[in-house]
Amino acid sequence: MRHYILKRLLLMIPTLLGAGILVFFLMRVLPGDICLARWVDYGMDLDPSLLELCRNQLGLNDPLLTQFLEFIGGILRLDFGESMWTGRPILEEFELRFALSLQVAVMATMFSVLIAVPLGVVAALKQNTWIDYVVRIISIAGVSIPSFWLGIMIILGLLITSQNLFGEPWLPPIEYVSPLDDFWENMAHLVWPALATGYRYSAVVARMTRSALLDVLREDYVRTAYAKGIAHRRVINRHALRNALLPVVTVIGMEFSFFMGGLVVTEQVFNLNGLGRLLVDSVLYSDYNLIQALTMLVVSVFVLVNFVVDISYARLDPRIRYM
Repeated sequence: MRHYILKRLLLMIPTLLGAGILVFFLMRVLPGDICLARWVDYGMDLDPSLLELCRNQLGLNDPLLTQFLEFIGGILRLDFGESMWTGRPILEEFELRFALSLQVAVMATMFSVLIAVPLGVVAALKQNTWIDYVVRIISIAGVSIPSFWLGIMIILGLLITSQNLFGEPWLPPIEYVSPLDDFWENMAHLVWPALATGYRYSAVVARMTRSALLDVLREDYVRTAYAKGIAHRRVINRHALRNALLPVVTVIGMEFSFFMGGLVVTEQVFNLNGLGRLLVDSVLYSDYNLIQALTMLVVSVFVLVNFVVDISYARLDPRIRYM
């Protein structure tokens, strides 16, 4: 097992290095000029000399090799520099936004797992019964309904309900409240975006769980276990479900990675200042440093989640440790 973990850790290094090279050079070929964007945003007359001074100050006129080495060195030191637009350290920009995105991602993933996996198991065990049909309808609805539409419906429902019950409408939060400062206020604000996001992906997990478990239940070793007289619950829990969870774990890992960097629309609907919103703003302003740092953060999350998924594979199926 140690050899397997070490092998996976070493494979992360070229992945991150390759992603860093790709991100850096893609940023240099994309259209856009942050100095020019500043002039346009401030409504100032375009002065070529000041424009050139701005580029020199931001290091945009340095040789590409110099810029790349500074970028890689910053990653190794965990120092991503300053935002080209706001001038603030990028780690400060990350601080609250990362905590918010991480909490929504964890809550949405927990919702998906705790609801979808049991539903998928029940649907597989009760195949072609009314329970199976209900779960399939719920899953199809979850895949079909856009998260932003569900979020808008949740907000409207909360507005009407809170107005009728308490005489004061509920509104999305203006600022993020840490659970350490006010746990219930934090839950009241973030449970709804997590629910809107998690419902759609819980449908995917439920369908995957049902399909995988049905495939496993048709395997010879499951029939052999029943022929030996092993109890039904033990066959499901110890033999069938454990193997059926392999593809489900992959889907759950990919979902969590997506939640960390791709909740742009949900953040807009619920007025959340997370990483997705920050990424959109950085692209609009051509903030190279911020785009690179955010992209590398998302890539790192994907790599770490894939590492955890690989370890989970090895725990669920010991044969994988020797591959």
